[in-house]
Amino acid sequence: MRTAGPADPAAPPTAGAAPDGATPQDRHPSVPVRDPASYRDPSGFVFWVDGQPYRQVERRFAAEWDAFEASPLSDALVERGLLVRHEPAPLELARGGTAHRVIRPERIDFVSYPYEWTFGELRDAALVTLEIQSLALEHGFTLRDASAYNVQFRAGRPIHIDTLSFEPAESGRPWIAYRQFCEHFLAPLALMAIRDVRLSALLREHLDGVPLDLASRLLPGRTRLNLGLATHIHLHARAQRRFADRPTEARERVRSARPVNQPALLDNLRRTIAGLRWRPAGTEWADYDERTSYDAEATAEKESLVARFLAATDGRRVWDLGANTGHYSRIAADLGREVVAFDIDPAAAERLYARVRADGRSDILPLVMDLANPSPGLGWATAERRSLADRADADTLLALALVHHLAIGRNVPLAEIGGWFARLGRQLVVEWVPREDAMVQRLLATREDVFDDYTIEGFRTAFEQAWSIIEEAPIAGTHRVLFSLRRAA
Repeated sequence: MRTAGPADPAAPPTAGAAPDGATPQDRHPSVPVRDPASYRDPSGFVFWVDGQPYRQVERRFAAEWDAFEASPLSDALVERGLLVRHEPAPLELARGGTAHRVIRPERIDFVSYPYEWTFGELRDAALVTLEIQSLALEHGFTLRDASAYNVQFRAGRPIHIDTLSFEPAESGRPWIAYRQFCEHFLAPLALMAIRDVRLSALLREHLDGVPLDLASRLLPGRTRLNLGLATHIHLHARAQRRFADRPTEARERVRSARPVNQPALLDNLRRTIAGLRWRPAGTEWADYDERTSYDAEATAEKESLVARFLAATDGRRVWDLGANTGHYSRIAADLGREVVAFDIDPAAAERLYARVRADGRSDILPLVMDLANPSPGLGWATAERRSLADRADADTLLALALVHHLAIGRNVPLAEIGGWFARLGRQLVVEWVPREDAMVQRLLATREDVFDDYTIEGFRTAFEQAWSIIEEAPIAGTHRVLFSLRRAA
């Protein structure tokens, strides 16, 4: 069983960079480059040509692939929006002489990872995985892995990206990906819903899923009275411990196990996950929109300025840094932009995701991220899961009411903030919040004020090291100033 998903059909890989920072793909775009995340599955891998992902199917997987392609399952999954589309590609593109087929999958614009998802996003990804397995069984197939990394978000909805995950099912056999599903989905969801939503961070440490024995110890004793959690986490963890030193016996027991009712298993998993709830409240910034220092007139003025500054930028990719519940993300999206909305607060991001789903929006992706400690490169050679800066280059960054949190709340020098922003995007709409503002005074209330350069002049000087100021405008009714910047050449 594979323990992680394939490479991400998104931005070209950055591993193997030359000293000047250019990758082989940058210098020779027509030269195939294997994705550094795509190494675990001997059945095939992802590579890149001219910024487009391709997936190579190896000969060892030929029979399974041909069966999948001939089955109506492939079209059914695509038509229901459960699997990315793919089309045949010339075999001449293959790397090496072991290819059976080459396909060109749909490209995902921005790759996100499970440890960045909200509770609702992880829950929806889990339910989609179970839906896919149920549909596969109806067609005589099975998912041979259930990694959360096989799911991405496209147009606001989870979608499976690994076309090599399917193989013909053997009647009566247990689902080989059952344990992986529990580790990647059920265990972290249970911990987030029942213990603390911040335990999603365990997925960043445990890229192969949260160990069931750890989840069993962290969950309260009362969860043993929940049939689903007792079966799929507590008893499952006990069975793992029992056979930990006897892998051969464990494999034989799986082979000789009595036929299982997989639809019943999947239904129980589905009901267990659907029964997990987390109410997004009680965190520091979840209700920020209701207690901002702006009055109605100042809010309207800020909305107008933000919309005007954004409309003057080009490109379609906007990253809203410190989006909170996404008020300004929606303004950007209403201008026709594709928005990734980052916020440190899981409740604020969850509320935005719920709003996006309720409104049927396909242009905003909420993610949970501490911008003072953003997602790093992780996994094998620190390239398997790419860092935030290595995944994409945003056309425009939106950084409203954020700089003071980084500069005063996290002690990051203004020049460092400007330099970090310049790594992420080429245009910037940023709000300056001065020392006399109530929100800055709140930050300074419990600490010594050692921020002598925290002035608007200091801000301009620091940011002009990496940016050119295009326009600045005071926000009427406040001491705040909105800036439009472009990254210096």
